[in-house]
Amino acid sequence: MEEEPLVIFLASDDDPEKVEEKKKSKELKSLWKKAIHQQILLLRMEKENQKLEARRDELQSRKVKLDYEEIGVCQKEVLITWDKKLLNCRAKIRCDMEDIHITLKEGVPKSRRGEIWQFLALQYRLRHRLPNKHQPPDTSYKELLKQLTAQQHAILVDLGRTFPTHPYFSVQLGAGQLSLFNLLKAYSLLDKEVGYCQGISFVAGVLLLHMSEEQAFEMLKFLMYDLGFRKQYRPDMTSLQIQMYQLSRLLHDYHRELYNHLEENEISPSLYAAPWFLTLFASQFPLGFVARVFDIIFLQGTEVIFKVALSLLSSQETCIMQCESFENIVEFLKSRLPDMNTSEMEKIITQVFEMDISKQLHAYEVEYHVLQDELQESSYACEDNEPLEKLERANSQLKRQNMDLLEKLQMAHAKIQALESNLENLLTRETKMKTLIRTLEQEKVAYQKTVEQIRKLLPADALANCESLLKELNCNPNNKAKIGNKP
Repeated sequence: MEEEPLVIFLASDDDPEKVEEKKKSKELKSLWKKAIHQQILLLRMEKENQKLEARRDELQSRKVKLDYEEIGVCQKEVLITWDKKLLNCRAKIRCDMEDIHITLKEGVPKSRRGEIWQFLALQYRLRHRLPNKHQPPDTSYKELLKQLTAQQHAILVDLGRTFPTHPYFSVQLGAGQLSLFNLLKAYSLLDKEVGYCQGISFVAGVLLLHMSEEQAFEMLKFLMYDLGFRKQYRPDMTSLQIQMYQLSRLLHDYHRELYNHLEENEISPSLYAAPWFLTLFASQFPLGFVARVFDIIFLQGTEVIFKVALSLLSSQETCIMQCESFENIVEFLKSRLPDMNTSEMEKIITQVFEMDISKQLHAYEVEYHVLQDELQESSYACEDNEPLEKLERANSQLKRQNMDLLEKLQMAHAKIQALESNLENLLTRETKMKTLIRTLEQEKVAYQKTVEQIRKLLPADALANCESLLKELNCNPNNKAKIGNKP
């Protein structure tokens, strides 16, 4: 059909059978082309469908992960502010910490929570350099997954106990449990000293609900190494004992009646607060509340756990005081205390943002170590009055040491803050000076070009007069005004 009519006519005169064969071959070629083209289209459509399915599965998985009620409403203005800050995260720019504190207090959208945690971790690392001896081993997540761990059995046992009612983790050996196993296995291989400890699975689970496996692994390293949470998971549990002592002292100093009531019923903080500290409240409290606690932890560090624990106990002080037996108090703290309404949780989060107990925590830690040293040195074969006298002397010494240490600590903090502010001011001035220098250089180049153009336009006599005039001005600056008055 594509050939000229005359050629077809002549060919038909010579051999009609050949013409028919040619027609058939052309038709077959066109049919093959159509078939191949359609097959290519089908393959493309299949690939696009697979991509759409993957996106749909990812969106569905994300929806399942974030299936919890938020504490507080995040306004549109706050969302816009976070979007701007997350741009700085990609550029690795330092942001004002006071501004971040205000924005975080106003709320965090759960759809961007994982990105915001990574942003807060970056801001911390831009300001605090972890010493080389405390750095984790430089082994990638993928490399760690190829290895075998001795903690495998313990991890597998705890998979079903971690968020058993959450749809993402409730399916046995489903996507959630597999991701959790990978993350815990990788960390147990990375941190040989800690390995795996009950409680870490809940921390890892909260991270996995807001980000991918590799991102969750990086944030788990940040919490453990940079913020120092790994101390409380060490086999000797010394750090956890110190934390329980610090919480007990906080109750003694700020809520004496509640402290006395708990002591009378022989209820120590380790009975109810140890799971709070080891799981960062994730094992017993609603996920929306836990997510807000994690928000503040990424900003302020380990002291947040004490502030949350103290706020929880003080908010329910009246109800705890009404419980008159050991069993009733333990039941209230483990079951009824986590069952708070949204407004109560919002009040606690607000209190945590406003509370500052860092100095007290430092003092209590020093006090604990001194007491331990005194107990080791004291003799058990002394008279009845002698231990009391020794304890009184030790107590007075401790108070003096605490005051001295607090003064030194305050001075050190003040110096650090002054140095940090000076550094920021110097960096700002340096940036401004660099900008000014670039502007002046650009102006200089522009003036040089203008002068060259003027020289090209002016005749040689005028140029000579101008140059002689400039020489006179340079030699005798006092004549500037006189020359300027000439007509």
